[in-house]
Amino acid sequence: MSYFNVRVYGVLINHDNQVLISDEQSGGRTFSKFPGGGLELGEGLIEALKREFMEECNAEIEVVSHFYTTDFYEQSSFNDSQILSIYYLVKESKPLVLTFKTTAFDFDADSLQSFRWVSLSELKAEDVTFRTDKTVIELLLKQIDL
Repeated sequence: MSYFNVRVYGVLINHDNQVLISDEQSGGRTFSKFPGGGLELGEGLIEALKREFMEECNAEIEVVSHFYTTDFYEQSSFNDSQILSIYYLVKESKPLVLTFKTTAFDFDADSLQSFRWVSLSELKAEDVTFRTDKTVIELLLKQIDL
């Protein structure tokens, strides 16, 4: 039986025109994506996104606006579910207190997740793994004036 898997992600652009990318290892795979994750039963999209940023980045965020919702079929890379991803433009409520890396998958010994800033002027779809994130990057690059 197939089912829907609702995901919510934040596109965080800092004052230096860099976007936050999360590099992760899970389920035997390594991948790069926007920060965020799965909606839990009983929570709303904004609530889920704020929870995910606290869990992943220990950061409080403010949602600025809806950016994109998946408009094509996408099967999960990890199970039989159909992915529905919602992306919001977000900004940090306070400066992020994270160790930022300069290369992908530069994990610390106690973590299988790391974060890096990618300049919008250098951003490309290949910087992320999944088709939905690639679509968001393409839309983002069309909307900004570099």
